[in-house]
Amino acid sequence: MINVTELAAKKINESIAKRGHGAGIRISVKTTGCSGFAYVVEYVDKYTNEAGVTNYAHKDFVVLVDAKSEVYLNNITVDWMKKGLNEGFEFINDQEKDRCGCGESFRV
Repeated sequence: MINVTELAAKKINESIAKRGHGAGIRISVKTTGCSGFAYVVEYVDKYTNEAGVTNYAHKDFVVLVDAKSEVYLNNITVDWMKKGLNEGFEFINDQEKDRCGCGESFRV
């Protein structure tokens, strides 16, 4: 399950509207950084059913997760944060053991 807060959902809907098209987001994990993994968010222009991809549908958009990333993303909460001049998606993941000093990567 992927949970999306109201604020994150609002930002996703605003981004889709600003882009003028889109079906939702794809969340994945890539190997990088000093701690091991980083979250990746991409906008999905058109939803098509894909083998090995789970659709955690939200009422207004799709949230797609590939099978390789799903083990790291199960039961996360996607939120939106704004700190000073920086703003973006924040991931609340109980599986995280720690994050690197810059906050860009995490370890499970």
